[in-house]
Amino acid sequence: MGVLGYAAMFEQFTPTDLLRWSRQAEDAGFGGIMASDHFHPWTPQQGQAAYVWAWLGALGAQTSRVVFGTGVTAPGPRYHPAILAQAAATLEAMFPGRFYLGMGAGEALNEHITGDYWPEAPIRLQRLEEGVEIIRKLMTGKVTKYQGTHFKLESARLYTLPTTPPPIYIASSGPINSERTGRIADGYITVGASDEKIRTLLARFEKGAREAGKDPAKMPRVIQLHLSWAESREAAVEQAVREWPNGGMAFPKADIRNPEDFAAMAQIVRPENFEGRVFMSHDLDAHTAHLQHYIDLGFDQVYVHNVGRNQQEFIEAFGRSVLPRLRWPERAA
Repeated sequence: MGVLGYAAMFEQFTPTDLLRWSRQAEDAGFGGIMASDHFHPWTPQQGQAAYVWAWLGALGAQTSRVVFGTGVTAPGPRYHPAILAQAAATLEAMFPGRFYLGMGAGEALNEHITGDYWPEAPIRLQRLEEGVEIIRKLMTGKVTKYQGTHFKLESARLYTLPTTPPPIYIASSGPINSERTGRIADGYITVGASDEKIRTLLARFEKGAREAGKDPAKMPRVIQLHLSWAESREAAVEQAVREWPNGGMAFPKADIRNPEDFAAMAQIVRPENFEGRVFMSHDLDAHTAHLQHYIDLGFDQVYVHNVGRNQQEFIEAFGRSVLPRLRWPERAA
């Protein structure tokens, strides 16, 4: 059975509100929570950026059924992989079978804050791969030393360990990294794109998995979809432009450092820029069809982010009118 999940966006909302809405989402039948890990919001107007790792423990304690994890966390100067390993091991030990560690290469918006050089994309991907390797070594419970190109580890051991390590899902939106993800990760995360691109990414992910001796049919495929739902089409468009202008920026954003820079770029964002990037509609039937399309493309976990401030109403409406109508294919166990 697949998972329709709620995307808890720390750039927009307080952790207290997100905790309340996540409990509401579980009660409404949502099966998972994906929590963004940001030090800064995209724009100052979004207004929030709480520390997600403090919140995840509260989420696990105040829910009982949903799976949950980061969407996504980057190893680097802000988080040494040893710290990520300790945090992930603790959460999985406390809430067995419910936590996943979502990882990615990161964005300057959050990672530049330590003053270290922000590297080019190939270096960021190498750093991600080293981070995954360190985390896996530490999850064995053995004393670990590591000397890599980007990270060092000196005689470290995790003493609090789960019975089974949490799965590591890696976010990828390009073919090369999708193939690498298949080789090194337990699952795949991406975002909405054209059907042609999605099929290419999944094919490369599967290729990498098979080359590593894995069965890709048993590896979760996760997608995060941004949408704008409101009482009218006009209101849905207006709130997307106002609340989530970064969703209309059809250019690479990983090297932009400051929320103020995004705010300046938001001045040129127009409703037509959201086409294919944020699904905007008041029609719940249309939203159902939109989500079903990605399920049919091969995703078994779909996390939805409604960009508006109407989170409670969104959860109620989707739990009542969208979630029960989604059809999930049978997947290998």
